[in-house]
Amino acid sequence: MKEVNVNLPFNLDGGLAVYQSRVWQGLTLEWREGHLLLEFPAEVDSISSAVYGGGTGRLKRAVNQYVTRDYECSNPVRDMENKLQEWGYPLEGCAGMMTAVPLEHAAVAEEDTGSAGIMCCVTAAAGNAARAGSQRSVLAAYRPGTINIMLGIDGWLSPSAMVNAVMTATEAKAAALADLGITDSENGLIATGTTTDAIVLAVSGSRRYAAEHVYAGTATDLGGAIGRLVYSAVTESLRSVKAAEAVRRAELADLAQAEQLAASAETGQAASGEEAVEFEAVVAAELLPPQEALIGQPGHLKKGGRE
Repeated sequence: MKEVNVNLPFNLDGGLAVYQSRVWQGLTLEWREGHLLLEFPAEVDSISSAVYGGGTGRLKRAVNQYVTRDYECSNPVRDMENKLQEWGYPLEGCAGMMTAVPLEHAAVAEEDTGSAGIMCCVTAAAGNAARAGSQRSVLAAYRPGTINIMLGIDGWLSPSAMVNAVMTATEAKAAALADLGITDSENGLIATGTTTDAIVLAVSGSRRYAAEHVYAGTATDLGGAIGRLVYSAVTESLRSVKAAEAVRRAELADLAQAEQLAASAETGQAASGEEAVEFEAVVAAELLPPQEALIGQPGHLKKGGRE
């Protein structure tokens, strides 16, 4: 597979706040308070499964909002709308996704194929990995997405090619999970995704490339690039999350060990103190004169008393 350069631009150690696309002029991805903002230089055609503004239509921006794992998700559309208003974004022309993946694990990959410019951003974790087509439990309510894909294409695609692009991106995601050996916890089978994945595909419709894409499957240059970018970005985001979890587990283990050692030392000091008191009493008894050593013993008479 052609080598793909994947970035984690928003790491906590001196990372960027704004990522400028190299292949789509004017396209920016910005890390703001509690969300990633993908802003297009002009309105784009879109197809998405976003919880807010999903479906087909015209977009000016897409948002990937971070929520905690205990997010109360009875009305995500209302919650997203409130957040968009709080952040000052127009509700019209906005797609919104939610993720419980910390945003520093967002992976970005880009490629100019010569017939289109493609930019991919993924936030991924596999805690609720699942295999499509197998018997498993289902969710009764919405949950924030675990693998969220934002895919921007600067070029011209027919509506059917846009659907084809989503298919290819989904296949690439499943391939990444398979190659990483990620399984469905309910049945042990290789996972094809997670229970709450989401995708936003945005297409500029630009004619600056002398190409009209009516297909985007893996046999096309466009589909091949989509597959490489999504596969690589999903893989890198998952690896980043896994590495952070390993560090956190090690830190918790070190903390637990330190607390255990401190507790053992405290218990040892207390035991040593009790032993010291007993030792001092024995020594004192041995050093006192016989009569004084007998003070308080049964049958002993104090000085001046009668026997």
